[in-house]
Amino acid sequence: MPRDFDAAPQRRRRRLLGAAAAGALGGFTGMSRRSIAAESQLTLPFDNGQRALATFPQKRPMIVLTTRPPQLETPFEIFDQGLITPNDAFFVRYHLSGIPTSVDPAAFRLNVSGKVDKPLSLGLAELKALGEPIEIVAVNQCSGNSRALFAPRVNGGQLGNGAMGNARWTGIALKRVLEAAGVQAGAVQVSFDGLDQPIRDATPDFVKALPVEQALDGEVMVAWAMNGEDLPMLNGYPIRLVVPGHYGTYWVKHLSDIKVLDAPFTGFWMASAYRIPDNACSCVEPGTAPARTVPIGRFNVRSFITSLRDGARLPVGHERLVKGIAFDGGQGIREVAFSDDDGRSWRIATLGRDLGRFSFREWTISFKPAAKGDYALRVRAVNRAGQSQPLDALWNPPGYMRNVVETVRVTAA
Repeated sequence: MPRDFDAAPQRRRRRLLGAAAAGALGGFTGMSRRSIAAESQLTLPFDNGQRALATFPQKRPMIVLTTRPPQLETPFEIFDQGLITPNDAFFVRYHLSGIPTSVDPAAFRLNVSGKVDKPLSLGLAELKALGEPIEIVAVNQCSGNSRALFAPRVNGGQLGNGAMGNARWTGIALKRVLEAAGVQAGAVQVSFDGLDQPIRDATPDFVKALPVEQALDGEVMVAWAMNGEDLPMLNGYPIRLVVPGHYGTYWVKHLSDIKVLDAPFTGFWMASAYRIPDNACSCVEPGTAPARTVPIGRFNVRSFITSLRDGARLPVGHERLVKGIAFDGGQGIREVAFSDDDGRSWRIATLGRDLGRFSFREWTISFKPAAKGDYALRVRAVNRAGQSQPLDALWNPPGYMRNVVETVRVTAA
């Protein structure tokens, strides 16, 4: 039977979103209006930061940026509850409004074509039979995570810090799929397309590409499970591409078509979109344009305080364990430093368990405010290659790759 978008039991049924949002949602085939229920409102810490919290199918209340297509942020407090982001709290990002809402796993096919010896059309069972399944814990982060915090402000979805998540992915190495098809000499790139489609002919289909060497590195995965369960529909059921250490733009959902190419892919989402300044910092002076750009690639280093929110009030003289997360593009985190005096001095935090070099890494440190007053808490990570975070935010026109040292301001009273 088809896997229906509305099949998962819902935890709550409350009033619908506003009329405009409900009207837009009515355009989703297979999604009833009662499938999406509003929970409350919240205000994120930037201009025009008012957002609805709403329950979508297979999701707990999420921060809604748009409903068509769905763009849902993870509430930040989730990241303080464990290194693994639950499936029902994992962020959602689509580019096209024609998203699949029902997939028949028995009829689904993954097609492999192009510069190969043997074109393939694989059902799910055939895909899984190509080799032993592999698992990896890896962060998926939207390129525009934290975009709303850029100053000057940039165009694009105004996201807070919740467009990221860490999961245990199960699937088969893309290398096995390509080996079964037989990659021919002269192959340069591999492109990936999913079941989501544009609703207008003028809108380019969302197709991404990787160098053939990366596609064959054994790390890129075709995943069918997330944290031990089938992928949620909104996170790519029945299969998706997992590209560890790389921004989510490459993690194609509902993967249905793989092509081996003898020339670089020139589609819009590679040649024009998701490009960054071609320099060491991936940045330019605010308000200027880069002379040259390249496709976005690996994550830079990031770290966050998760156990305290901006504006928190703490008792004077009481010791508190502060904790948070850090991650990077695959080198792994070497250390995390913490400052309680706005960066004038730093102490090294204790790192928690290591779930792998592509995963969130927890850190902890004690903090005891000795006197009444305001404290600016800052956190900075360093990876095993010696890369760290800038003290001042770097800027680029699309608002990608923000990784400034984060500050949480609290008051001791």
